[in-house]
This record gives sequence, C-alpha cells and structure tokens, in this order.
Amino acid sequence: MADVLIMASDGFEQSELFVPLEKLREAGHRVDIAAPEAGPIKAWDKKDWGKTVEAGLAIADARVEDYDVLVLPGGVINPDTLRQNDKAIALIRDFAAAGKPVAAICHAPWLLAEAGLAKGRRLTSYGSIRTDMKNAGAEVVDEKVVVDGGIITSRNPDDLDAFVGAIEEALG
Repeated sequence: MADVLIMASDGFEQSELFVPLEKLREAGHRVDIAAPEAGPIKAWDKKDWGKTVEAGLAIADARVEDYDVLVLPGGVINPDTLRQNDKAIALIRDFAAAGKPVAAICHAPWLLAEAGLAKGRRLTSYGSIRTDMKNAGAEVVDEKVVVDGGIITSRNPDDLDAFVGAIEEALG
C-alpha cells in the first residue's frame, strides 16, 4: 500500500481527479487531496461545473515525506491557477527532488514547466499546450502515457487507464 497525494484546485477536470482517486483507493492505496485551502473544491466537467470533492489539507500543509507519489489532474482552470501558487510549485519540485514520481495529465504539464521539470524530458500533454512544453525544453510526443525520470504524463481523459497504470507501476 502506498500513500498518494492528489493536488488540485477549483476547475480540475472531473474525470482526471476522480478516476485516479477511485482506482488507486480500490487498489488499496491511501489517497489524500490537497488544495490551496482545505475544504471543498469543484470540478469542471466538459462544459460546466461538476462534482465537488473534499480536499483534506492545504497545499502548505502537505509534506513530501508523507507520500510516495504526486498526481496532478488537468483541466484548464486548475493548472493555470496552481502554476501561480508558489507553495504548489515548491511541492512539485520537492517531490521530484526527493526522487518521488510526479504524474501530470492533460493541461497539468504546465505545472511541470513552471516547476522547471519539463526541460530535457520526454513527455506528452494535451494538444493545445504542446508548444508550451516544447518552449519549456521538453521533447514532446503524442502517446497515451510517457514515463521519463519519474515524471509520468498523459494527454487527456481517454488516456486515464494508461495513466493510472503507469502510476501503479511506479509505486511498485
């Protein structure tokens, strides 16, 4: 059993948080959610607001040593909000510096770029941000899931099975 941290804010892509949350819990892992502030955060579901989920802790209170992997759901709003949050970016950097996997799907690779983790890596992302990833120094490919040096990336909700599978593989 591993300890998983999902970091998100209002506007996360609904399936990209709930599918990993549910599948990783079903596999026996402990999964916590961190947001800018502890409390409810609301999903974006295709064209409108979706479900709410409880974030049990504030990002500022999340400690790398308590977790084995960091999962970053996409959506447009969520990573755009988090990439402006110094504590969120520091937490991503800390996971990578500790040699712990960081998994980002859809638009969440924006956070990898902001944290300086895209440069020199092979990764994938949602199509509309691939130029951003190239500009951040990544080798960008169009594949369901890419694993490079502890960084796991996927393109969109259609890739969730491969994404969660790569997270589970990284957890051993």
